[in-house]
Formats: sequence, C-alpha cells, structure tokens
Amino acid sequence: MTTTDTYDVIGMTCAHCAHAVTAEVSALEGVSDVHVDVTTGKVQVTADRALPTTDVRQAVEEAGYTLA
Repeated sequence: MTTTDTYDVIGMTCAHCAHAVTAEVSALEGVSDVHVDVTTGKVQVTADRALPTTDVRQAVEEAGYTLA
C-alpha cells in the first residue's frame, strides 16, 4: 500500500535546498517519490509504507534543515 505524507520544512530557500532535501529523503527505505516546494516549505513524500517521522526528521536534518 502506497502512502503520501506532507511535511513542513524550515529553512529551504532555493533549488539547492530542494535538491539536498530530495536526495536525503529519497534515500530512506521505501521512498518512491519526493516533491519539494521551497515557496511553501512543503515536502511531499510517497513511500510503500508509512514512514516514521523520526526517520524523515533525521533525513531533513542531514540535508541541513529542520522538520517543523
């Protein structure tokens, strides 16, 4: 079963930010798609299962940003 969740991320302002977050979140097991909107600070993640928020938070922090 595929799930899609949307997260608020603080600190993203440019295409480089979007790329960094996309790369880190995409590396999580089960993730099939990541869409980042730096204008709204939203990150939409599609995965084959519900992801633990702690995993998403850690990936976002690895990219240098903060999960709200």
